[in-house]
Amino acid sequence: MHKKFLKLYYFIEEFKKSVIDKQSINTSIIYRNYKKNYKINEIISLRNYCRKKNIKVYLANNIKLSINLNLDGAYLPSFNESFSHLSYNFKKNFMLIGSAHNLREIKIKEKQKVEEIFLSSLFKDNGNFLGLNKFNLLSNYSRKDVIALGGISKENIKKINLTRSIGFAGISFFR
Repeated sequence: MHKKFLKLYYFIEEFKKSVIDKQSINTSIIYRNYKKNYKINEIISLRNYCRKKNIKVYLANNIKLSINLNLDGAYLPSFNESFSHLSYNFKKNFMLIGSAHNLREIKIKEKQKVEEIFLSSLFKDNGNFLGLNKFNLLSNYSRKDVIALGGISKENIKKINLTRSIGFAGISFFR
């Protein structure tokens, strides 16, 4: 199967116009900042700037704020196992995405009604390193779209076509 365009997701911790200007149109921004509280003015500036560039913006781990600021969606990290957002009213094109490291977390993300699951870590050699074979096995347990996450570089990007992934996410690849 030939994949024409991969979806791209770039994790950022702060809004910098110069970084966003370097991104392609099919790149979406996931704004995450687990170290300190979100600055609403910064998120609004990011949203407005990305709308001009036709880039989607997702906010990590705060669905209510994503809805209130009229963002494109929200990202649920693997440690977020809450179901309280299921009572919220979403606008038509609001999208929930989330990450998982194992089968248990995949099933939780499906129950949380995410549309895409970021499966981690494909190449990065850390505690939850999967590799191509385990990645493909785990991705077959879900009918949701799967996004590769972790350790993607210019050297191994072609290997993503060996997976069921429809895109990839990262930090260092986009810098």
